[in-house]
Amino acid sequence: MEKKRFDPKKLQVLNDPARLLDIPPEAIWQRLSLDHPEVLVDIGAGTGLFSASFARYVPDGKLYALDIAEVMVDWMKENVCPHYPQIIAMPMKDSVVPLADGVADLVIMINLHHELDKPEAMVAESFRLLKKQGRIAIVDWKKEAVSEGPPAHLRCTPEEVEQQLRQGGFRNVEIYRDLPKHFLVIAEK
Repeated sequence: MEKKRFDPKKLQVLNDPARLLDIPPEAIWQRLSLDHPEVLVDIGAGTGLFSASFARYVPDGKLYALDIAEVMVDWMKENVCPHYPQIIAMPMKDSVVPLADGVADLVIMINLHHELDKPEAMVAESFRLLKKQGRIAIVDWKKEAVSEGPPAHLRCTPEEVEQQLRQGGFRNVEIYRDLPKHFLVIAEK
C-alpha cells in the first residue's frame, strides 16, 4: 500500500515561505466572513506555518495547532508557540481531537484531506468541534499532475469534499478553484 501521510523527517519542507504564496491565508480569511472569532483549530498543523499566519486573526483568542506526529507538535512548541502566545500545540489521534464540543469558530485543514484514511470521521469530528454557525475551511491539492505534492491518484476533488461535508451535516458549502495548485472548500455548521 502506498504511503499517504507526510513524512515528518521532511518537516523543513513545511516551513517553505513559498507555501504562503500558493495558499495565501488572507485570501482564505476574506472568504470566511467570521466576526471576532475566539477559537481556531488547525488540524494537521505540521510545523505551524499556517497556524502562525492565522494567529493574527485571534490576537486575544486561542489557536489550537494539532498534529498526529509528536515530532511536529514538539517542533511547534519549541519554535512557534514562544513567538505566538495564542497558539497551543497539541497532539491528536486519527480523527480524534482532544477538545470540547462546540469550542471552535473555525476548523482549518490545509493539505490534509488527501491523507485521511476515513475523511468522513474527520468531517464528523470537525462538526463536533464547531460552534453553531462555525465554519470549516479545507484546502487541498487539485487533482492534477504537478511536480509538487502527492501523486495525483491520491488527491481528492472538491466535489468529493463537498459531498462528505454535506453528508456530515454541513451547509452553505462553497468551492473556490482560483488558487494555482489547490482548491478551497468552505462550509458552515
